[in-house]
Amino acid sequence: MPLDRLLRHLIAWQSLDGPPVPDRDLTVAEARERYLANAVRTRREQDAGQDVTAEAGQADGPDGTAVPLRVYTPRSGGARRVLTYLHGGGWVLGDLDSHDEVCRVLAASLDAVVVAADYRLAPEFPFPAQLHDAVAAVRWTAGAFPGRAHVLAGDSAGASLALGTALRERDLPYAALLLVYPPVDPSLTYASASECAKGYLLGVDDMAWNYDQYVPDPRLRADPAVDLLEADLRGLPPVLVATAEYDPLRDEAVELVARMSAAGVDVAHLPGEGLVHGYFLMQATVPAAAARARQVIGELDALLSAAEK
Repeated sequence: MPLDRLLRHLIAWQSLDGPPVPDRDLTVAEARERYLANAVRTRREQDAGQDVTAEAGQADGPDGTAVPLRVYTPRSGGARRVLTYLHGGGWVLGDLDSHDEVCRVLAASLDAVVVAADYRLAPEFPFPAQLHDAVAAVRWTAGAFPGRAHVLAGDSAGASLALGTALRERDLPYAALLLVYPPVDPSLTYASASECAKGYLLGVDDMAWNYDQYVPDPRLRADPAVDLLEADLRGLPPVLVATAEYDPLRDEAVELVARMSAAGVDVAHLPGEGLVHGYFLMQATVPAAAARARQVIGELDALLSAAEK
């Protein structure tokens, strides 16, 4: 399917003064500022989460650290589900504010409490700090909301952390995993990495830089929490994997679906035709992104509803 017309114009507009400066040519602080500015710019002027309240929380992290949380609750009360959300940003960028809109939409659409985790970022804190913080957040959610169907979700780097956390915390009774365009192959060698190497907002060079910050020791990239295609995927709960057509990470996520299926996991692939990496953050400005995000969330709602019967 052709690239969505609005996305095509957006990419062309961003290139009017030349190709965007890659993250590796910025300081980490500048890259974070740009990422947050772009994410906040896509919010609706009228909050999509008018029916959702948010309050701060905190999970006990490793070695006496604390993991900041933001807990979103539907105003209607009585939410029967809970979802732990891990934000994207290549393990280097992003925070609670960059994904505030996404979490509000999830809470309102799923009638769920959403617990967003502000895990530590690389390069100040390389792997496995992010994974340890994600584990702490998931444990906090399970303890704070016992008995509710618990979904573990994330987009991009957050999806990688969500899967890594589910594999390490197998004793927790997850109802489902939602993985939105997850990076699972640090070698970046699948066909889409060449086909969509640049020109679609996320480039292969950006991902390589992210991995350099996240896992600076090449020997650790073989860890199954990083190279998730080599992980033991057996015994996972039902999984939804959403991809984007014009995304260098597309084919590795498709391969993840195949390996999960071979491992006996109940997994579904939800392709994002005509879309780019990051479309979950574009729901307020790109109608096609909003429509596909609603469909993905609807699939998760249907999966949970079937289990609740």
